[in-house]
Amino acid sequence: MTERIPVRDTTPIKVHKPEPAKQEKRYSSRSRIYVRSVEGKFENIRRFFGLIFMGMFAVLPWFQYDGQQAILLDIMNQRFSIFALTLWPQDLTLLAYTLIVSAFALFFVTTFAGRVWCGFMCPQTTWTFIFMWLEERFEGARNKRIKLDQRPMDFDKFWRKSAKHASWVLVALLTALTFVGYFTPIDALFINFFTFDASFWAGFSVIFFTVCTYGNAGWMREIMCTHMCPYARFQSAMFDKDTFTVSYDAKRGETRGPRPRKLAHEDLADKGLGDCIDCNLCVQVCPTGIDIRNGLQYECINCGSCVDACDGVMDKMGYPKGLISFTSEHELNGGTTKIIRPKLVGYFIVLTVMVSLLTFDIVTRVPLELDIIRDRNSLYRENNDGFIENVYTLKILNKSQQDYRYKISVLGFEEVDFIGDTEVFVSAGEVYSQPVSVAINPDLLTDPVMDMTIRVEVIGDDNTSIAVEEPTKFLSRR
Repeated sequence: MTERIPVRDTTPIKVHKPEPAKQEKRYSSRSRIYVRSVEGKFENIRRFFGLIFMGMFAVLPWFQYDGQQAILLDIMNQRFSIFALTLWPQDLTLLAYTLIVSAFALFFVTTFAGRVWCGFMCPQTTWTFIFMWLEERFEGARNKRIKLDQRPMDFDKFWRKSAKHASWVLVALLTALTFVGYFTPIDALFINFFTFDASFWAGFSVIFFTVCTYGNAGWMREIMCTHMCPYARFQSAMFDKDTFTVSYDAKRGETRGPRPRKLAHEDLADKGLGDCIDCNLCVQVCPTGIDIRNGLQYECINCGSCVDACDGVMDKMGYPKGLISFTSEHELNGGTTKIIRPKLVGYFIVLTVMVSLLTFDIVTRVPLELDIIRDRNSLYRENNDGFIENVYTLKILNKSQQDYRYKISVLGFEEVDFIGDTEVFVSAGEVYSQPVSVAINPDLLTDPVMDMTIRVEVIGDDNTSIAVEEPTKFLSRR
């Protein structure tokens, strides 16, 4: 009974909790967020990706391939042209594979690095930062914008607000025209829209997406990320303790508070201070208006703006960087992040399999399709020569972007009397329909139902070997 029971100090580190007043307003009407601009490595990375994807979005529909628009998703004619590849409703498996690959790529990236898609590549984020950049050009930095909104309306405020909204509408209009240009010829769209010759649906689509872009990136902004995007809700299902997320090191930062710049870093412990000087810059630069020091929140889009802001402050104070950083829960607790782990490996394997299936489906895809429709009015008949005759309708779909001449032949019988054109010309993207009759000597028919194959192949082009064979049945009275 003289042994002492070991006692461990479990006093938690003091962390500033969210202010009750702000929590009560969480579900009240939205308060405007004035985002402060920031410079740093993550901001440069975000701008780089934004420039790349914005440039691709703006330029791709203007590319020409083989005399036509390289990327044209023609919904009205149910034909998607992507350079040399033309997709039809029959190619639905390619769309399914593409969506599955996109989903598992998102799962893999989120498990590894959190919500970086939202912070660096999401169109909503890209356009929102473009609109905020325009806002800063006309209205000034964060403090100037706050004061401008508090001022009564005068000429200076009127022209600044008008110029800002005019630039927003212009960017939104160009965005909408470019987006609709993926679904209708873009060169004609620009001319017809500004000369008021565009069709109803083309004009309506441009105006609709202009309003959506202006509203989403100009006014709604973080509401799209926090309340409307489903990704914010289910992302936590993919997180684990080894996921890299933007996190605040509370052990190092607390207790936070102001201090003179001349106070050395090694003297902070004597003063009861942590590294955080409570400057609130991490809150001011956040596009969703959260305080990352309160812990991981679903509103965080992992853009890294708070990391850049905090690193800049730490550099000025002479403190080590990384108070706010991309790190994992294990590292925050003094452990080591496990890069290779079962869930991440599982996502990678599934992603690799689906990419392989998508690639195989595209490489082995034959740009020709044949449908055989049997005449239901007469299963078979006997012609004047005593042959048994079956009637079919052949539908030949040329799924390529070139015109071809095709040869039609029947396989499965030694002697066949084929009544119909044996050579047909089908234009690119067209469906050729032709009724044909197949007559066979009854002496060659051993069963009432026999297998037969109709073959269609390209002729007149030595460099192209395209052929399809479609099985069918030949019926007789025997």
